[in-house]
Amino acid sequence: MSRAQQDALSRTALGVFRLNGQFLAVSEKLAEPAGLTAAWWQVLGAVLPEPLPVAGIARVMGITRQSVQRIADLLVREGLAAYEPNPAHRRAKLLAPTEAGRAAVRRIDPGHAELAAELLRELGGQEAFDETVRVLDRLSAALERISERRPDPQDPPAAPPTRTPSPG
Repeated sequence: MSRAQQDALSRTALGVFRLNGQFLAVSEKLAEPAGLTAAWWQVLGAVLPEPLPVAGIARVMGITRQSVQRIADLLVREGLAAYEPNPAHRRAKLLAPTEAGRAAVRRIDPGHAELAAELLRELGGQEAFDETVRVLDRLSAALERISERRPDPQDPPAAPPTRTPSPG
């Protein structure tokens, strides 16, 4: 890898880290009037289209199953979500938003729409906004493919193949 490639990777990572912090900060501000945190909103948003198991939510969000489980349990305790039976897996219940959870997310919509309009103007229009989304999707997909090819450093090394003695 050349120094220019390493610098590009570093600039990309730092930019994404900065974006993550900015999105978390603005998400907290948007979610607060609805009685949610950014994390609660994120988990509720993942299950608005359809109920999902905690592991499925974690995959979609790119975070650990344990983090999602903790948030899911809080959402259920607060009456914003409920666990439902999962016909595909007895033990892995599905998380679904309750009407109170859906109402909380709806309370975020006006601020969310306002931010989207401001961001559209700042980026220079819909075409530029769409291109930004495409670039981020490409980056995410590329990193996903790379991580699938690389072994997890926490996995134990594979056992050496056993040799079967030859007859004879």
